[in-house]
Amino acid sequence: MRKSYRVKKEAEFQKVFEKHDSVANRMFVVYQMDKPDQKHFRVGISVGKKVGNAVHRNWVKRRIRQTLLELKPDLKQDVDFLVIARPRVDGLSMKEVKQNLIHVLKLAKLLDEGENK
Repeated sequence: MRKSYRVKKEAEFQKVFEKHDSVANRMFVVYQMDKPDQKHFRVGISVGKKVGNAVHRNWVKRRIRQTLLELKPDLKQDVDFLVIARPRVDGLSMKEVKQNLIHVLKLAKLLDEGENK
C-alpha cells in the first residue's frame, strides 16, 4: 500500500483515537474519523507486543495490509481509520484474518454490505 494511504504520525493516530468512534470484534478494533475533503482513505495498523514477537507482529500486519489492498475499491474513501489487532489474531490463517477484518469493517460501515469475499 502506498504511503499516501497510511496514517503514520503519532499526532494523526491520536486525532483518530480522540474521536472515540470505534467498533470491535474478537480479533480487531477499528477506530475511524471522517475527513470529507480527503480523496481516499488512510489506514494505520497497530499490532501490540501481546500478539507475539516481531516476526508474528509483522506477519499479522502483512495479512491486514493484503486484505485491505484486496478490499480497496469497496472501502469508504473519505475517512482515516486505525486497525488494532488483538492478541487472539496470532496463529490465524489468511482466510480467517480476512473474514474477521471484513466483519469488523462492515460493523464500522467502512465496507459495502454487498461484498462477498
